[in-house]
Amino acid sequence: MSVTRVVAAIIMHGDRVLITRRAPKQSLAGGWEFPGGKVKPSETDRACLVREIKEELSIDICVGELCTEVVHDYGPFAINLVAYYCTVSGGEIALTVHDMYQWVKVEDLLDYNLLPADVQIAKAVKEHSKDHLYPS
Repeated sequence: MSVTRVVAAIIMHGDRVLITRRAPKQSLAGGWEFPGGKVKPSETDRACLVREIKEELSIDICVGELCTEVVHDYGPFAINLVAYYCTVSGGEIALTVHDMYQWVKVEDLLDYNLLPADVQIAKAVKEHSKDHLYPS
């Protein structure tokens, strides 16, 4: 089975992170995820993220440091999900693919029905935030 390279944006705003819910007609419908998409053969991870977020959310982002990377087998397909921290650099969110979005406190991420690969990303975001973003 081939593994598809997918990138995800960990879009931070203060102590909150953006998650999106997959629409009813999408595969894995109803699951929450970090927005992003499949990397085309001719593009870099960062270029893909900028393109996908513009297409899906109508906003511009700046891509920062790598968060983490996860390989997950969903049965009929497998993904190599690579997540990067991002910030919004322009625009207002307008959904084109998902049916809902939410700004969630980092500590509440695991309370949502995240897709399995995204659960691993959420754990990394929570761990990182303890040490780097919001010391208590």
